[in-house]
Amino acid sequence: MDHLRDQDRLRLLYTLAVNSHPILLQMFPGVEGWPFPRYLGSCGRLAVSASTRPLRHFLGAAAEVAADLALQLLAVLRSMAANDLKYFFYFTRVDAGTFGVFSNGHLFIRDASALGIIDREEGSQPMDGQQEYRDIFSCLAVDCQAAFVSCDSIRDEHSLVMVCQDLLPKLLAGKFLPPVQERIDAFLQRCARGFGDSQGAEEAMEELAEMLKPLRSCDSRFAYRYPDCRYSDKY
Repeated sequence: MDHLRDQDRLRLLYTLAVNSHPILLQMFPGVEGWPFPRYLGSCGRLAVSASTRPLRHFLGAAAEVAADLALQLLAVLRSMAANDLKYFFYFTRVDAGTFGVFSNGHLFIRDASALGIIDREEGSQPMDGQQEYRDIFSCLAVDCQAAFVSCDSIRDEHSLVMVCQDLLPKLLAGKFLPPVQERIDAFLQRCARGFGDSQGAEEAMEELAEMLKPLRSCDSRFAYRYPDCRYSDKY
């Protein structure tokens, strides 16, 4: 923040402490491929976005819609864990309101304040007594007595496990015929417990994606990828 004036620094720190959502939308704009809505402005904790619905409205959707949204969700997790800028995004909480869906069927992160970011190029710094110091902004949004979470404690599969525990079972439960549903349910149960060292997050997402890809359809309901899905292996 060396190029900022003192007043700008204070404004930025205060905004980050009270509501980090608009800052993230400006730092990682959707037009550059990040899974966020376009930033139009904010006032306090209020952000405005047109033609969107939270993911909770799709928990009872048809099987092909659920499969499509689940595949998009896996793609978002993959892009947030591995990208050219070497940032690792992880969720501090996940529910059906964390994500939203545009009118064209494209899924995005609706609540960016639920994200933590680790700069992989900076590496992790050891925690010591001096780092327990908190400035005046640290107590605005969180309990000052709460201990900071070490970056070393955030594993690559952190967000995937949270999604398997709290979101994917609600989206995919009872949607498909056996034995496909049984395979999906078994995977989600294993994912929710964590994978340990035998399987990484990337391999786990690929495994679930291979189950879901044959279950989605290519038609005008999915305007974000139609009619491209008829001519491109990407979809």
